[in-house]
Amino acid sequence: MSSVAARPRIKDVAEYAGVSPKTVSNVINNFEHVSDRTREAVREAIDALGYRVNIAGRQLRQGRTGMITLAVPELDVAYFSELAKHVMVEADRRGRTVLLHQTGGARERELAALHGFDAQFTDGVILSPLALQPRDLATRDRGLPVVLLGERPAEGSTDHVAIDNVRAAREATEHLLARGRRRIAVVGGKVRGPQGTDRLRTDGYREALKAAGIPFNGDLVVPVDAYHWTDGARAAAALMGSDQRPDALLCLNDHLALGALRALYELGRSVPGDLDVVGFDDIEASRFSVPSLTTVSPDKKAIARAAVALLLDRIDEPATGPLQGHVVGHELKVRESTGG
Repeated sequence: MSSVAARPRIKDVAEYAGVSPKTVSNVINNFEHVSDRTREAVREAIDALGYRVNIAGRQLRQGRTGMITLAVPELDVAYFSELAKHVMVEADRRGRTVLLHQTGGARERELAALHGFDAQFTDGVILSPLALQPRDLATRDRGLPVVLLGERPAEGSTDHVAIDNVRAAREATEHLLARGRRRIAVVGGKVRGPQGTDRLRTDGYREALKAAGIPFNGDLVVPVDAYHWTDGARAAAALMGSDQRPDALLCLNDHLALGALRALYELGRSVPGDLDVVGFDDIEASRFSVPSLTTVSPDKKAIARAAVALLLDRIDEPATGPLQGHVVGHELKVRESTGG
């Protein structure tokens, strides 16, 4: 006699939850017309029994692989590696495997991801683009479901998940203004050009200054070559050696902010005594720096959940409904670098 326990089936989940097998199937497939109470009961039963959705046969019959691609610029930028973890967890929960692709922010690699690498091994793509042009999305093959993360190069081109970057930067700047800071530099900012993340966050900063009656000074917006530790350190050192010496830094990701903190330490500047520093992304390292970093925290779990759900909806029903844009919440985490 085999000692291996029988694999739980849908009817076992239904009996445990006190519902019909059809209701269990509706919950597994994320159908809308199920009450929250019933949905929770089914999910508790699934967890308790260790039930796993057996989608392999169904996918083969439908000509699918059960795999989705996540394409991000750089895995050594912690925001993207943390986001990838959440996407993988959510995809696994939905019975899918994630193929991870690093684009390096290069247009040709982003195009390859956008078109599924001209191979039939992925059912859809979640893509965080840096270099794609509006025409790239306007002319893409609509047969491959795609969800973009971050800012869209073209409106109405594909499904999309992001935070409200203008509002987030405005709130971070308002926090600095409320602390009496008036010469706030934007590390990684952009005043002109396409409305990417850097431009939108700079716009939010400008809105906050305008509302406070403080003139905008373009010399305090400092572009960077990349969003790495060294770029933040280099920008902070240059600002402190210039005639435009700031009393606060709004850094457009946490890597820039943590690099800036190191440069300020080496220059003998105290944070938050001489300057305040704020970052974006709330990566794990931001909680362990000295001082700990005040940062805008996007809801990475919600981004992953929305992106995977949108993509799977398009895979299941490619031509159903208009293109969707999901705006996910964020929170300013106030820590020691601004006196928290």
